[in-house]
Amino acid sequence: MRVLGLMSGTSADGIDVALVGVRGRGTGLRAHLERFCTIPYPAAVRRAVLRVANANRQSMLSIAEISQLNFLLGELYAEAVRRACRRFRVSLKRIQLIGCHGQTVYHQPVRRVFAGRPVASTLQLGEAQVLAERTGRPVVANFRPRDMAAGGQGAPLVPYVDHLLYRHPRRGRVALNIGGIANLTVIPARARSHQVIAFDTGPGNMVIDAVVEAVTHGRRTFDRNGTLAARGRVLAPLLRRLLKNPYFRGRPPKSTGREQFGRAYAHRFLSRAGGASAEDKVRTATELTVASITGAFKRFVLPRARINDVILGGGGARNAFLVRRLRESLPGLRLIPAGRLGVDEKAKEAFAFAVLAYRTWRGEPATLPSATGARRGVVLGTIVPGQP
Repeated sequence: MRVLGLMSGTSADGIDVALVGVRGRGTGLRAHLERFCTIPYPAAVRRAVLRVANANRQSMLSIAEISQLNFLLGELYAEAVRRACRRFRVSLKRIQLIGCHGQTVYHQPVRRVFAGRPVASTLQLGEAQVLAERTGRPVVANFRPRDMAAGGQGAPLVPYVDHLLYRHPRRGRVALNIGGIANLTVIPARARSHQVIAFDTGPGNMVIDAVVEAVTHGRRTFDRNGTLAARGRVLAPLLRRLLKNPYFRGRPPKSTGREQFGRAYAHRFLSRAGGASAEDKVRTATELTVASITGAFKRFVLPRARINDVILGGGGARNAFLVRRLRESLPGLRLIPAGRLGVDEKAKEAFAFAVLAYRTWRGEPATLPSATGARRGVVLGTIVPGQP
């Protein structure tokens, strides 16, 4: 099958579209990336996404805004599909399936009491029925809830594809994705699927981006190549305080998002940084990402597996200063951009949801319970038929 994978991550900068060729079943499944592009969100849409995703219990956000954004994102995903097909020079009729992750606006993987009952939940917006109607193609969406219903955290889901792509007979590997949130997948040499562990380490680009936007008064939305951070100094007392967050010491399986490291967290960060220079604030936010990732390696990865390679993906893999600091903090490990192993580092998540959609279409499970904590592997998502 030729499958389009759509992904819009926690950074909310746009829609990643991957055209993927997939064949086979079970352990014989094979997939390759044919083309990839990113369709940026309009500025007003990005503001709306972040407003909803950063909302808290005291916000004045209305149900109407959430409903409107859900349908608007469905339309934007359909536009992204059409634009990507034109860019790839592929007829939409030749696309047999679309896998759409949607835009996460809420993720609470641990049960908390609500209306007198313990509940865990997740919410991804982007109405799949709008996408199916506009494109005529069948759509698989709403991937995370079934894993949560089976006792998992609904995340991370990409480790199934990491294992498919990066398993090696002699080298232990970690696939490290630095998106808005950073997450890793540990793949020991010759690992079978039940031996893979994966979890979110904490903030990736999320806090860095929020700090950059604040200190530049909106002129920049991210620290290109880490140039601001490279000119700053670490606010060491603040960093030590931030690293005491209980999330970093919590044992896997675990996952997180804007609920813990979103706008409210960035506001507290900036308040505690006081009158420090803009560069020092960005450097400290960057070092928070580096320290939380390397702390996860030292606590939960290196004691359990012999690791040779770290395969870097996500937008953070293009932050030269961040990558340099990771290399310095993880001596003895070889850092490899994911693109060298067949899938561009920015395309990996969109690629993954194309593969997961294919598995769902075939009625096959595509989760790793060792990564999500679920009781069993499950078939993911909701299938929306295309036009006959």
